[in-house]
Amino acid sequence: MNIDLSEALKALDNPTRLTILTLLKNPRKNFPEQEADPGQLGVCVSIIQERVGLSQSTVSNYLAALQRAQLVTSQRIGPWTYYKRNENKIEQLLNALEKTI
Repeated sequence: MNIDLSEALKALDNPTRLTILTLLKNPRKNFPEQEADPGQLGVCVSIIQERVGLSQSTVSNYLAALQRAQLVTSQRIGPWTYYKRNENKIEQLLNALEKTI
């Protein structure tokens, strides 16, 4: 399934969502406080929330928008949800933009 260009652009049309996606590009560097390997597992939503300084519900909504746009994936382990970039879909987005613009 190809990425929905319109949905992806809507998700990125918010400075904080764009910041989150940028921070997730290098999770080991940007989230060193996470004990589990953020490169493999992703980054816990509570750690993302602390980094961007917004409420957990707001950050969860932002991450949900990024996930609907297929730009991030999530993995639930016990009570925690971990997010990481969906590099394949981000590459599809960049290719679609290149062809469109």
